[in-house]
Amino acid sequence: MYLLRLALCATSLLSVANGKSCYIPKPTDGTDLLAEQSLCKLRDAVANRSLRQKLAEKDVTQTCTLENASIRREYSTLTSNEKLAYTSAIKCLMAKPARTPLDLAPGVRSRYDDFVATHINATATIHFTGNFLSWHRYYIWAFETALRDECGYDGFLPYWNWGKSARDPAGSPYMDGSATSQGGNGAYAAHNCTPALISGKGCIPAGRGGGCMETGPYAGLVANLSATGPTFPGIRTGLRPLGYQPRCVKRDISSWVSCQWSTDAQSVDLLTNPAYQADIRAFQDRLQGGNLSNIFNSSFFGVHTAGHFTWGGDPGGDVANFPGDPMFWLHHGQIDRTWWIWQNQKPLERLFQMAGTRTLLNYPASANASIEDLLELHYTAPASAVKNHLSSMGGRYCYIYS
Repeated sequence: MYLLRLALCATSLLSVANGKSCYIPKPTDGTDLLAEQSLCKLRDAVANRSLRQKLAEKDVTQTCTLENASIRREYSTLTSNEKLAYTSAIKCLMAKPARTPLDLAPGVRSRYDDFVATHINATATIHFTGNFLSWHRYYIWAFETALRDECGYDGFLPYWNWGKSARDPAGSPYMDGSATSQGGNGAYAAHNCTPALISGKGCIPAGRGGGCMETGPYAGLVANLSATGPTFPGIRTGLRPLGYQPRCVKRDISSWVSCQWSTDAQSVDLLTNPAYQADIRAFQDRLQGGNLSNIFNSSFFGVHTAGHFTWGGDPGGDVANFPGDPMFWLHHGQIDRTWWIWQNQKPLERLFQMAGTRTLLNYPASANASIEDLLELHYTAPASAVKNHLSSMGGRYCYIYS
């Protein structure tokens, strides 16, 4: 199977190299069916009030119903006008003044940068931690809320179903460089492979990008905040965290990554393989690519890391600075959807599950995370306990995925 995946990758890369890419989305029937099943089970838990009762045990309210829930949709299913409205709202945040004080984050230059700085500041306590999924759920919801409340966006946060574009991400409606995409590849610039994984294994072969993103609605986009942990060749760490280091956003779109780890089959395996269904620890470790016992020897990307390094470059190849590239939001919409599907296969049993400590890979050693822990989003949203972010129907949330 591994050799077959590599053969398909080689075919895809050759097609792009010869300029013959003709995008055909791959079916995502597996994950779409699982999402429908989860929605049915969630509907039952809402209708019989068992979800409300379970949330109330932890003092979380539930007034949302399936009838008034907002619907997050797959990006490629949006109309052209809906895609343009979404992009316009993001550019609106990029033009608005920042709220983060400059003495705390000298590199922040816009309201959009507030969100980038928040992620940078929290990186060591929100990745490979017990709150990884809940923190990012709150974070993308805060971003969605800012788009709506501060920039007049009347839609909801879309998601990118990775499997649709796994064979040809550069030719896809997400990253083909058209006006309705989320930007194209970087201009070609010779470069070495990208060492994406902690283990140093699986260095991503150089693609046909590497330079500044010059096509699509964000052409010429600048990343203001200093690099924190860059992996892309030629990018240097900034002189100070959250400093000002303006540079063009670079991409190097990689089907080598996506056609191995972002397929629908990979997502279905994550959501159905008995090895990852016993509890949330096994599920979230596989989603992120490993755990403390194996990640330093692993060459497995997992859907989370693979998504980020499908576009890669800078800041896309910097774990702290990921949100500096607008593809981040579509990617983490799908991360949240994947967790939502997993949760709602057993809506009550999996509702309050948490596993992991409060620090990245438990370094430095820390206590186990708890549903009573506060999620800190600084200048993007108020602090709030984890328990308020474990259901898309509970607390301030009221959304489902189509």
